[in-house]
Amino acid sequence: MEEVDVEPSTTVTVDLYSLSCKHLGFEWGPGDLLVYETNYKLQGPRSASSPSVHVVRRDEDICSPILRKLFNESHLIFVGLQKIKEDVPSKNKKSQFVSISKNYRSVIRACMEELQQNAVSTQEGSLASQYGDQVSILLAIELIWNLCEVLFIDAAPAGSLLLHLLDWVRLHKSDVDTRAREVLQSDSPAQHQSYWDVVISLVLQGRTDEARQVLSKQASLRAESSSVFKRMDVLLQNMPIFNPAGTQTLTEFDVKWRHWHEECDRCLQDNTFASNRHLETICKILVGDEDTLLEQRELLSTWYHFLVTRLLFTHPTIKPPDLHYYAQSSMNMFLGPRASPEPLDIILLSAFEFDLHQVIKDCSIALNNWWFVAHLTDLLDHCKLLQSHNLHFGSNLREFLVLEYASGLFTHHSLWQLAVDYFDHCPEFGRVYLELQIERVPLDTERKAIKVLRICEDRQMSEQVRSICKIMAKRALRNNRLGSALSWSIRAKDAAFATLISERFLQDYSNKGFFTDLDLLDNLGPAMLLSDRLTFLGKYREFHRLYGEKRFSEAARLLLSLMTAKIAPRSLWMTLLTDALPLLEQKEVIFSVDQTYELMSCLEELNLGTKDSNQTDQDEDIESTKTELLRLALARNLAMAIVKEGTIET
Repeated sequence: MEEVDVEPSTTVTVDLYSLSCKHLGFEWGPGDLLVYETNYKLQGPRSASSPSVHVVRRDEDICSPILRKLFNESHLIFVGLQKIKEDVPSKNKKSQFVSISKNYRSVIRACMEELQQNAVSTQEGSLASQYGDQVSILLAIELIWNLCEVLFIDAAPAGSLLLHLLDWVRLHKSDVDTRAREVLQSDSPAQHQSYWDVVISLVLQGRTDEARQVLSKQASLRAESSSVFKRMDVLLQNMPIFNPAGTQTLTEFDVKWRHWHEECDRCLQDNTFASNRHLETICKILVGDEDTLLEQRELLSTWYHFLVTRLLFTHPTIKPPDLHYYAQSSMNMFLGPRASPEPLDIILLSAFEFDLHQVIKDCSIALNNWWFVAHLTDLLDHCKLLQSHNLHFGSNLREFLVLEYASGLFTHHSLWQLAVDYFDHCPEFGRVYLELQIERVPLDTERKAIKVLRICEDRQMSEQVRSICKIMAKRALRNNRLGSALSWSIRAKDAAFATLISERFLQDYSNKGFFTDLDLLDNLGPAMLLSDRLTFLGKYREFHRLYGEKRFSEAARLLLSLMTAKIAPRSLWMTLLTDALPLLEQKEVIFSVDQTYELMSCLEELNLGTKDSNQTDQDEDIESTKTELLRLALARNLAMAIVKEGTIET
């Protein structure tokens, strides 16, 4: 099988005329797309070759052991989310939703860290590259999810919004901490080549206290310029930071921030820091000079970091509706006219524009599986943020994406069990999908079949229950496991198949002279009523059990009832009459006069019946001998029974 790598976002156009000429077929699967040739009448030397099958797109993530942990753990979070009561207003559940969102992100981060460790430790280059790609994807996923959590789930208001965005940037720009540790742990931090980069990076992230701590290393070495450093220290110390839990109103904070901003601007106009270009650069950053901020491209590294820093020093009380303007302009300024935005940039921009539908759509195209969009959309739907987005073909957006994700899980040999819960929580089409997918689960072992069967029985999927039981019954019968086959046919309530297996049991008994699977036969209970032949099998085994326990009278009554009630097939009448011989030969009279007459009647009826044309002379002689022995035993028993009953009467 040849694998063709195609970018998921690529749009493939197909000429319908050429397609019909080449006889190509397409088959969509949850994890891949197959393209195959359907024209088998090939000409020339290729005529002997088989048609090619191409895997155009394959979901490799589902095969990764580490990412399977992501699927397993997020499944538990998903199920927990569905249990939150619908009757509680969404506003009252906000803290729960934020907590669940953080749980999802912690699972992503845990998988990301494990992948990074594996990428470092592995010796195989291709595997390390694969781990690296998966880390990049998870980084992007966590970045988008975190932003959606800030903007939509937590829905932070003005003032708090910027604080959340700063946390978002700091979390995803953690290399600053690594470099800061390197500088501070060096022999001479102030002389370190990355010293000023660290100071400026900390300021760009609004971490003024840490920036002051690092700046103090430089100030202690330069006594002649200590006043300049002290002035910068005061500016950084006085920078107002909004406290949502405090008593200060947003208006009061804005007034205080503007006073501080004017003070920074005066220092710049007075050339207070002209003697030190690094401090002057920091001061320009504090006043929000856009040219200076853009000069720090390497330290900012992304346009959205530039956006948050720009807002921090120009508009810290930004309101959510105004974000889109600053986001668009920041991206244009940072990337410049020549660079085109990446898919991740487009997705983040859509989030800043509060276009949830576009975020989900772009993520569905750009990412390589449905995990992210399914779980994020489900959470957003619980937050009542997707009410207006319904699809034309019946299911809403949330259900559509969850169904797609769950269908993909069903292609995996163990993850299919998780998919069941996802289908259960899709009220419109979930059951239909489950019924279709459950039939495709390969029943490799009896244990797996029982798992599938239990799932179907719990959901009253009677058609699937019958189908599974029939498959397993036929497989067991092919392997000559009669007990297992009978057990499955009883669960399937398949009377015809139960009859067939009962016949095999009786045939097996005729050949071996004893029954197998006694535990099953002794405990059939009401299940033996499924078919006449199964009833006979159960009762016939009960006769043998009674005989073995020396309960001869009960055994005799049961044996006689099997024949007189016509439950026993005629082909086995001679066998049953032969089974009566030991009872007839007992010293104590077992069969009464009436019962003996009934046995005689059955024997004569059997002898008057149609002879088997395939019977050999030897078989006829054996049958004739049995008949004579039975007649003799019956006559002797009749005489004894008459004497016994006559004696009792007198």
